[in-house]
Amino acid sequence: MTDFAITLAPDAALAAQGWLRTLRTERRMAAKTLEAYARDLGQFARFMADHLGESPSNAALAELAASDFRAFLARRRTEGAESRTLARQLSSIRSFYRFAERRGLFRNAALSTIRAPKLPHAVPKPLPPEKAQRLVKADLLAAEETPGWILARDEAVLTLLYASGLRISEALSLTRAQVDSPVLTVMGKGGKTRIVPLLPAAREAVARYLDLCPFSPAPREPMFRGVKGGPLNARNIQLLIERLRGALGLPDTATPHALRHSFASHLLANGADLRVIQELLGHASLSTTQVYTEVNRAHLLAQYRKAHPRA
Repeated sequence: MTDFAITLAPDAALAAQGWLRTLRTERRMAAKTLEAYARDLGQFARFMADHLGESPSNAALAELAASDFRAFLARRRTEGAESRTLARQLSSIRSFYRFAERRGLFRNAALSTIRAPKLPHAVPKPLPPEKAQRLVKADLLAAEETPGWILARDEAVLTLLYASGLRISEALSLTRAQVDSPVLTVMGKGGKTRIVPLLPAAREAVARYLDLCPFSPAPREPMFRGVKGGPLNARNIQLLIERLRGALGLPDTATPHALRHSFASHLLANGADLRVIQELLGHASLSTTQVYTEVNRAHLLAQYRKAHPRA
């Protein structure tokens, strides 16, 4: 039973269930996103039940003042929630209220006056091309007893992150059937699919791993395997990157996801169209991709200040 099914009055709980059902069937949200939305509303409902002294009904939700919504955000802040989490929770609550208004259940004008917390403006931190290419080799820490198939596996995974711009979860879910084509059909966030290239370097790295791998997963099972034969865990690759960045003297921002940032930034620096990069990354909005133009601009300014005698 969901949290809000207990803390909301029956009519409001029914509205919440209808809202989640709509997100799942009409918006086709991914299971984890749906779970986060349900959790956000559950925390809001639990707070309001304590705040009001009773389980909030549709009528009570309609009558909440701006100060009530702010009180919820303030409580979450004291519990350690960061601005990004608070912004998402406010978005979840607004989504629920919009659903209720469209269905003629209730509306609340006060909610529109609540401003989301200001988020820190984070600019992706890609690796320099030579560092990215060295990192994906993954052989700096090789010991004599390290099996060759493990080295080949790690290089194949890292090459896919950089050469195809994959998220780590996307790379580790790839099957043998998927890599038999010159392009990859990748299932990304929100269940959205996109087409990305499988460059010769990545194809060769994958082929080398498959030739050496002692395990034989089925064609539609994840092809990257751990030492005991089970699907490879993302934590293994994260730990590998941590060790490699120490060996290469890279900053803490050198993570598996930094290879995806590097993929996008290096494409842009070499003249790729922003819309093409958006498609390759699977971004729903161009504004998400445009952050890489800031990376490129920052690099150009840094080079200018370093080289120009009057800078």
